[in-house]
Amino acid sequence: MVVGFLFFCHGTSTLFAWPVAPYSGQTADFGAWPSWWAGAIQFVGGLLIMLGVGTRIAAFIGSGSMAVAYFWKHQGDGLLPIQNDGDSAALFCWALLLLVFIGPGRLALDRYLGRERSAETADERVGVGA
Repeated sequence: MVVGFLFFCHGTSTLFAWPVAPYSGQTADFGAWPSWWAGAIQFVGGLLIMLGVGTRIAAFIGSGSMAVAYFWKHQGDGLLPIQNDGDSAALFCWALLLLVFIGPGRLALDRYLGRERSAETADERVGVGA
């Protein structure tokens, strides 16, 4: 939930200047490449991850977008993330990739909507996870 919330906040900052304006001081123009699209991925992906709906897919797309952001925007400014201000992109990339593999957790809405429950029930029938 925390990773999703922080990712969501980056998106709201880029798209709506909320809770603070982005580093450039201006929001991304609608449809502008790559800033608006990155903000949209962060906004929607962060919301989905925070709620636990489609977490693995949202985390996969978000992780990829952060890898692109790191190598495209930050890597040219220095070798290490501490040198090139790519700390948050690198951390989001790896945290989101971890969510792809471990899933959303017990509080996810998917679990209560029946999507994850059917997979768990099938696993229990064949003895997986016992």
